[in-house]
Amino acid sequence: MTSNVHGPVLWDIGARGVATVTLNRPEVNNAYNGAMIDGLLAALDALGKAAGLRAVVLKGNGKHFQAGADLKWINAVRKSSPEENLRVSRATAEAVQRLNMAPVPTVALVHGGCFGGGTGMVAACDIVLAADNSVFSIAEVRWGLHASIIIPQLADAIGVRQLRRYALTGERFGAEEACRIGLAHSVVPHAELETEGARIVDHLLANGPEAIAETKAWILRSAWSDIGEKDVGALVSSHAQKRQSAEAVEGLASFAEKRAARWQKG
Repeated sequence: MTSNVHGPVLWDIGARGVATVTLNRPEVNNAYNGAMIDGLLAALDALGKAAGLRAVVLKGNGKHFQAGADLKWINAVRKSSPEENLRVSRATAEAVQRLNMAPVPTVALVHGGCFGGGTGMVAACDIVLAADNSVFSIAEVRWGLHASIIIPQLADAIGVRQLRRYALTGERFGAEEACRIGLAHSVVPHAELETEGARIVDHLLANGPEAIAETKAWILRSAWSDIGEKDVGALVSSHAQKRQSAEAVEGLASFAEKRAARWQKG
């Protein structure tokens, strides 16, 4: 199987061994839910078995790259059992970490909104190109949640100092700031995003594939995101438990009711 043309995650492999993975829920700005997580894992499974794979390009259909979690889905998951919440957090963490650890180079082409989990996806990619209309935020705290399962990848990308600002404020920032802090490597006009992505891929294909794989593996060995199973388990547990907290109940209600959250102690 060399392509998938239906569902929340599309993918295909070109003649040069370059795969394109496309997030495909444009009606909700590519917000992720269980089906998208499963689709991303399935795509990574299929690409991992593909002979001659040289690179992966990640992008989003519609007006936005990825708008974080589908909060209606998050609220539904919150009401399920602790075991189901753990399963969901584990699958989400696995999708991002498998993207992070992919043995071939990964290139993200970002346009429009890139929020919450979307920032984790791009932080897990090797090269990030941002269109000049891109807007970013690590927004989980706005809804009484936290971004524990993508913090290792974000710490690699932007460093702890910048993460302490943007993961705590939840504020939005533009493409130039994303480039300044290291989340994106360069900013290009939206109309030139695909062309610049193709130029980067040409550079990657000019290099030895085994040398690239080994170089990436050695880089990751020194990274925050190269963490052990015990640490991953702690991140997943914390992520799942926070989703079922009283603060998350209020944060998600404020989103659904289009009002400011009434944060209070206790």
